[in-house]
Amino acid sequence: MEYRRFNNTIIARIDKGEEILNKIEEIAKKENIKLANINALGATNDFIVGVFKTEEKKYYSNEFKGNFEITSLTGTINTMNDEFYSHIHMSAGNDKGEVFGGHLNKAIVSATCEMVINIIDGKVDRYFEEEIGLNLFRF
Repeated sequence: MEYRRFNNTIIARIDKGEEILNKIEEIAKKENIKLANINALGATNDFIVGVFKTEEKKYYSNEFKGNFEITSLTGTINTMNDEFYSHIHMSAGNDKGEVFGGHLNKAIVSATCEMVINIIDGKVDRYFEEEIGLNLFRF
């Protein structure tokens, strides 16, 4: 991975074989990012995404292997209990044009991933909301 910071914007290249969520955390900690939004695209050959079933308050994950283009990766960097936290969703398409996506649990880059992180001047922590079963923004 390599990246450059331009004021409050980071442009990153995540390389083949690297795991995307690990690299987001590495950048956030190194740059002391407390709040940001993320957008990216690229290619993956191994990823896990989940769907939250609200009535059960539980995530169900699906693992995909093969050749996929990351059509969208979006989310936030923030904190929970003053520690790094990220909430990322990803969708990726195969060679038939079928697209799969959800809450990102893992994605290994197969060629490259081009990412833009827009740092927001501020901080928004999260807390676990028992009734919903998710970690929500605390304002």
